[in-house]
Amino acid sequence: MAIRRVIPALILVAMATVACGDDPFLVRWTEDPRERVIYSLDREERNRPSAFEMLQGQRVVLESPEAIGRWDFALDRQGGALVLVPPRALGVTSDAGIARIPNVSYEQVREAPRDTAAYVTRSAVPLEMGTIYVIRTHRQPGRFGQQCSYYGKVEPLEIDDANGVLRFLFDTSPDCNNRSLVPPS
Repeated sequence: MAIRRVIPALILVAMATVACGDDPFLVRWTEDPRERVIYSLDREERNRPSAFEMLQGQRVVLESPEAIGRWDFALDRQGGALVLVPPRALGVTSDAGIARIPNVSYEQVREAPRDTAAYVTRSAVPLEMGTIYVIRTHRQPGRFGQQCSYYGKVEPLEIDDANGVLRFLFDTSPDCNNRSLVPPS
């Protein structure tokens, strides 16, 4: 009986929202660039965050059992230089990928690449100052139950190859499968 009363009320709310010109599926968000620090996988000390989950902005300790598949890139050192490593490159099943966009500013990167071939998923990506990295996240449930990839961008602020430390700026759009990296106007 209660559901018979709820459904008409929901229909009225949806109609009123659409009648007002608002898109009920439009995700309104504001830019919120934040800084984080992660540490290379090859450092001797354990239980330090060496991976990152973009949507929630969380640093991840890969040695933790809860970390399996819940991160979008890790930091490692290859040939003495720091690299970003997508999950598949470490044997973890994931759709996460990394696209390099060199010689642009953080603000200039307004949309994630459309071409899926632009995203590296199976090998390490060298870190360089002056390059912005667009991250396609691992697939996860969205607000309406569908599977989503989210897109965000990362700008290295400090790359410390010797100590295995990366300090970076990041932001992520909370809009499911939307490649826009700026909020809707």
